[in-house]
Amino acid sequence: MHTRQIATLTALCLLGIVPSAWAADKPTDAQIAHIAYTAGVIDVEAAKLAMSKSKNTAVVAFAQDMVRDHEAVNTQALALVKKLKVTPEDNDTSKTLTKAATDERAKLAALNGASFDKAYVANEVAYHKQVNGALETLLIPSASNAELKELLETGLKIFQGHQQHAEHVAAELK
Repeated sequence: MHTRQIATLTALCLLGIVPSAWAADKPTDAQIAHIAYTAGVIDVEAAKLAMSKSKNTAVVAFAQDMVRDHEAVNTQALALVKKLKVTPEDNDTSKTLTKAATDERAKLAALNGASFDKAYVANEVAYHKQVNGALETLLIPSASNAELKELLETGLKIFQGHQQHAEHVAAELK
């Protein structure tokens, strides 16, 4: 499958739209590894921005959790790809995710105080919903290596907890 199609499919999956005609098409393990790692890096970068801008203890604590957990999962992912001798393959999906995250961080960076906190946490809720959906509907089912699939499944459980935590913090900020 062409990387452009993968990017389109993943973007649609991230929005919760999964075209059934494309269900048989899937990214390779090398592409999945890169997409998953990129998604983790994106959330770490957003969390570090929140840690530097927010004065709200709940928001800062949430951001610290995001850095800790996403860096830990990415460390495990790097160890796994090294063990499997797989080179993560950059792809259009990773590039699209990075571009969107860069744009979102720029919007967040322009905000301050409660406006920043609310926007950051709302973005975290939406981002985790998107990533969790992509993990469930595309990345986990597409992974052919059992160890990669297991790592993605573990990540999904952690990230579902992140989504719930973000929803809780968002409710507190209203």
